[in-house]
Amino acid sequence: MSFVDRLDKNISKLEKRIDKEEIRIANLDEKFENKKITKAKSNIEKRKVYDRIKAMRSRIQTLKGMTVKEKQHIEERAEEKKKKEEEKEKKKKKKESKTEEE
Repeated sequence: MSFVDRLDKNISKLEKRIDKEEIRIANLDEKFENKKITKAKSNIEKRKVYDRIKAMRSRIQTLKGMTVKEKQHIEERAEEKKKKEEEKEKKKKKKESKTEEE
């Protein structure tokens, strides 16, 4: 598994956790409406959940940035490899042409 794949996997895990946290918020609203908890308790719990969601979203953003940088790095390495191969071919052709002339 490549580094980019692991980053994508982590992003998807965080997105699933965000969905679970949003469900938790809906449950808190439902409890408040059914008067099982007070408004103050509901707001405190919601704030905690929203803080967790915010942290996860910022982590996702960081991971997406890392994914983009890693893909660029892979492309750069591929270009460098291609250039080296082209230079080797040129040297080989020069060598062959020299031996043919002699």
